[in-house]
Amino acid sequence: MSAELEINKPEPIAISKEQKSFHRESNVESTIEDLIQGESILITEFYNDGISLLKELHNYLKRKLPNKSFKEQHEYRAEYFRLSNLILLEIIDQKIVAKRSPSIGWLEKFYSDNNHFFLTFPQVQGLNSAWQWYKNGVSIPVLRNKIHPYYGTYFPTRFEHLVLFDNWLKRYKGPKKTAIDVGVGSGVLSLQMVQHGFQKVYATDTNPNAIIGLKEFMGTTKLSRKIELDFGDLFGKWEKQSELIVFNPPWLPGTDTLGRMDSAIYYNETLFPDFFIAAKKRLLPDGKLVLIFSNLAEITNVTTVHPIEKELAEGNRFQLEKCYKKSVGAASQKTKRNPHWRSSEEVELWVLLPTYTKLDL
Repeated sequence: MSAELEINKPEPIAISKEQKSFHRESNVESTIEDLIQGESILITEFYNDGISLLKELHNYLKRKLPNKSFKEQHEYRAEYFRLSNLILLEIIDQKIVAKRSPSIGWLEKFYSDNNHFFLTFPQVQGLNSAWQWYKNGVSIPVLRNKIHPYYGTYFPTRFEHLVLFDNWLKRYKGPKKTAIDVGVGSGVLSLQMVQHGFQKVYATDTNPNAIIGLKEFMGTTKLSRKIELDFGDLFGKWEKQSELIVFNPPWLPGTDTLGRMDSAIYYNETLFPDFFIAAKKRLLPDGKLVLIFSNLAEITNVTTVHPIEKELAEGNRFQLEKCYKKSVGAASQKTKRNPHWRSSEEVELWVLLPTYTKLDL
């Protein structure tokens, strides 16, 4: 299946005209002015010159834009995203031209047939970070072994919701023949279910990299027979009913301003209604639907609508068995964002049961 899927990777940039460049002797103010005017800037000498320019860009934006409320932070990030992606690096024979650049295995994997192109500096930073995570693995507290997340695949960097799910799985007394994991990402929830004795997990994702990466990660091990993958929206090709459906959806209502940058974080207005309609059809009469969510959107005043509460109040498809909540730990002191709302953030694990009317039976 992975051979048929096209990897989601940064699009190579081909440039025909001469570019303005930036190096340690360049004038920072005039370079930032060029970026504001929409002009691309090429890092020609040292990789670290690009790091320096990004720092200067942050300093400039901090002076120009307020960055206190959740909405202001969002606008700040959007502007930083726009300007920073005008900073370019040249790649020849799958290696970055600028001196002292990191060695990134994805360049060989993704662009073996392209010997000369450009990428934006943030794209290269993303490829580099992703290569380190992929190569070295990431430890997840609820899993015995490290995961090796593929490029462009969501993986958790905080774990309170995974602990909630793990504690629930420890108490789960129902059958463990099959489960469905909607939006598998890097596979953590599926791996947790297998670890807790589920015989078969059917998993889907709309991101081809998640499917390709997990297929590669599992190889021909026992896991590949326990976790079956499908590239598709919501439930994909899985039509059979299951005793457990698990969904860790995005936690914030949709936005179009950042494109794919935060696609694992934002949901559109049809996601939850579509999901609940499809989930009802695929849940066995005595099955359980588990959703992992957060009050983040409410405490940051992004919305007053909680999509799971809305479904329970209006959908007539499910009833609440239990909702477990866990406070989120303090934000890292290293974070550049202002995380004052974290003190009141809670992750939530909702366990729903199907409701049946006479028409259903």
